[in-house]
Amino acid sequence: MRYLLTICLLFLAGGQAIAQQEYVVGEGDLLRIIVYDNQDLTTEARVGGDGRITFPLLGEVTVSGLAVMAAEKAIADRLSEGYIIHPQVSIFVVEYKSKKVTMLGEVGKPGIVVLRGASTLMEVISDAGGITTSAGEAIIIQRKNSQPVADKRNQDDIKILIDIRKLFEEGDPAANVPVLNGDSVYVPRAAFVYVNGEVKNPGAYKITKGLTVLKAITLAGGFTPKASERRTRIIRKGTSGETSTRAKMNDLILPDDIILVPESYF
Repeated sequence: MRYLLTICLLFLAGGQAIAQQEYVVGEGDLLRIIVYDNQDLTTEARVGGDGRITFPLLGEVTVSGLAVMAAEKAIADRLSEGYIIHPQVSIFVVEYKSKKVTMLGEVGKPGIVVLRGASTLMEVISDAGGITTSAGEAIIIQRKNSQPVADKRNQDDIKILIDIRKLFEEGDPAANVPVLNGDSVYVPRAAFVYVNGEVKNPGAYKITKGLTVLKAITLAGGFTPKASERRTRIIRKGTSGETSTRAKMNDLILPDDIILVPESYF
């Protein structure tokens, strides 16, 4: 077991190292730069708004837009020009600051999530504290359209719809999509139906696709012995106010409906 755990940890560490090497450096990132066998050149530098860092001997070096491995090579190439023979440069990202997504809606900690290299939807939701119990059935990712168009006014954002059940319950890899810098991830609040009166567990219940009056009453524990099934009503809000209609058990539920089960006269 210990051997297996060690192998797993090495595999994860290797994956993280590869992800860091592929990370594209950007403004605000804090880099730790080490030149093998030249301890005096060890430097921590933050990438400025112009995409540059200041490095000993070299002065300003442009690193923004380069993958970590490419940035290492850029510094090594400059150092080899009359400073160090065959320099070996390593860069570690100490603080990720340049790539972010915005988390909105039914997550534990709405706000900005900083991307640490290549990130998936599950990872950024985890960083945002997970989804709440009030989350709906879908997640919406809004992404800037990078495709060039003749008229910028027609360059609409791209919207990606993810089924929460496939992501969390079924573990569908296709639902765990990559999240990119600048994305907005919105977890809408679920719609609810309110079941009151002669049911065993009155309260609010999350509306799922195809929810009927009978299914909603079943969620509420079913009718009590005193319930009048045939006098059950749906109270529904509309543009002209509330309406109250006799419910059929196969009627579909709409958001914020109230199902009222009265007591039988007998």
